[in-house]
Formats: sequence, structure tokens, C-alpha cells
Amino acid sequence: MRVLLKLELDCTPDAAWRAIRSPAVLREVVAPWLDFDSLEPGGLPTVWPEGPHRMRALAFRRFPAGDEFVDVSFPGGLPSGVRMLRDGGGALTGPLAVFREWDHRMAVSPLPEGRTLYRDRLRARAGAWEAAAWYPTWAFWQWRGLRLRQLAPGWSYDPPGTADARELEGASP
Repeated sequence: MRVLLKLELDCTPDAAWRAIRSPAVLREVVAPWLDFDSLEPGGLPTVWPEGPHRMRALAFRRFPAGDEFVDVSFPGGLPSGVRMLRDGGGALTGPLAVFREWDHRMAVSPLPEGRTLYRDRLRARAGAWEAAAWYPTWAFWQWRGLRLRQLAPGWSYDPPGTADARELEGASP
């Protein structure tokens, strides 16, 4: 199955790039339907570094709904100005483990007047459950798109030399 989003966001590409690399923004975008608790020592990072990160999904921000992992990478070889985050993880237990394959890619690129083109593509396989899983997945992705549009105007980018920028420097591809 494929689920796609293509949105214009009211923020700069740098702010959008920072946001899609933030576990805190992930939690805001999926609320109130889901939340995530880290299963890693030290909890969720401020910015996703490359590699796998174990989490517990919480339905309605409260009820355990299985364990999963986000497996972050930053694909290269993209056109000038395009930045991409890829999550190749997936659910290990719980209802979302119906997805046997998970390839989620989010890309940002500049638009005129400081706005951002955001593209989001999920390719997933759920075997015999795929037909039943498609509509709820599509509906959830529409919710994510709505939340991204709502949140984007409040995102900012901390220029080099600020405390937040120094922390992010180690996580940039």
C-alpha cells in the first residue's frame, strides 16, 4: 500500500527539517490518537540520530499498543535543496505489527517566500490485512497532514551559534 501527502507548509525549510527530525513533533502530530514512550536508556532524543530507536506505542496517549522501532536514515543523492528522513522501522508487537514492511520517507524543499514543500510517502505491506489496513492508515495520514499544517507556523529555526543549534549539529546528515 502507498499513502502520500504533498503539502505547502507556512515555515522555512530549515524549521520544517528540524521539526521532522524531532521526536517531540512526532508526538504532537500523532496526538491524540497515539503517543510514544521511549524504551531506550535516557528516553527520546531531542533530534533523531541515524539508527534504530525502540519505543512503546500508546493508543489514545494512554493504553499500551505494542512495541516498535523507528530506524532513521538520511538518504543522499537528492536534488539540490531537498532533505529527506527515512524511517525503515516498524512495529514488533501489537496491532501495528500487521505491517510486515514499513518504508516512510519525509522530504522538505524550499518554496518561494520562505515556505516549504513537504512530501511524505509511506509504503507498507500488511499481507492479507492490507485491504482492511489501507483506509485507517490513509485516514491517519490525513490527520498527520492536518496537524503538520496547523503546527508549522509555530516552528522556528535556531541559527548557528545558539544553544539549540549546537545540539543539532551532531545530528545533521
